[in-house]
Amino acid sequence: MKLNQPKIIVLSLGGSLIIPKTGFDLEFLKGFKKLILKFLKNNYRFIIVCGGGQTARSYQQIAKDLGDLAVEDIDWIGIHATRLNAHFLRSIFRKFSHPVVIKDPTKKIKWTEDVLIAAGWKPGFSTDFDAVKLAELYKATTVINLSNIEYVYDKDPKKFADAKRQEQMSWSEYRKMVGNVWSPGANWPFDPVASREAQKNKLKVIVMEGTNLVEVEKAILEQEFKGTTLS
Repeated sequence: MKLNQPKIIVLSLGGSLIIPKTGFDLEFLKGFKKLILKFLKNNYRFIIVCGGGQTARSYQQIAKDLGDLAVEDIDWIGIHATRLNAHFLRSIFRKFSHPVVIKDPTKKIKWTEDVLIAAGWKPGFSTDFDAVKLAELYKATTVINLSNIEYVYDKDPKKFADAKRQEQMSWSEYRKMVGNVWSPGANWPFDPVASREAQKNKLKVIVMEGTNLVEVEKAILEQEFKGTTLS
């Protein structure tokens, strides 16, 4: 049964899923495309914000190794990596997507297609922040953050054996853990500056492992899923 009004889903798609360290995962990309097209047939629309992932971090690290760089330059390297990933993804959804990749999440456009692809905006802001701003702009209530982690933990599980996974966290709890400062190439479950904006606008963010498409489908359908809800 179709919805009366199209439901807009905002996906913040980590660059590590678009192109992992080991190279493109064709099976994941096929599965992701199939999942999105399945929902399009049922009156859903998608805003997909592409991260830079390992592509961005590799360029940033080599640039740092070659000499002192301004923070702004490091940031721009990451932004252009997100734009490369976004143009790649837009080509995958060419038949269904708005023809231009969105680079300014504060500027509302006339969007009539089923899919809107977005990338990095400007220095000082992550693609998580862009996803939050686009959710605000188009009246979505939830951002689903697809990354390579299944849950948010109360501390770094790579450093602390007693780290506990969190299925629900308040924004206050989460922000106390990650702080308020964002830096280019950082790898938080969800960016601190974006978190502040999401909390201010009472937006819900789901953090989950994006390669588990069965669970992603459940999250889109608002069923019980594996992941962490920040609200």
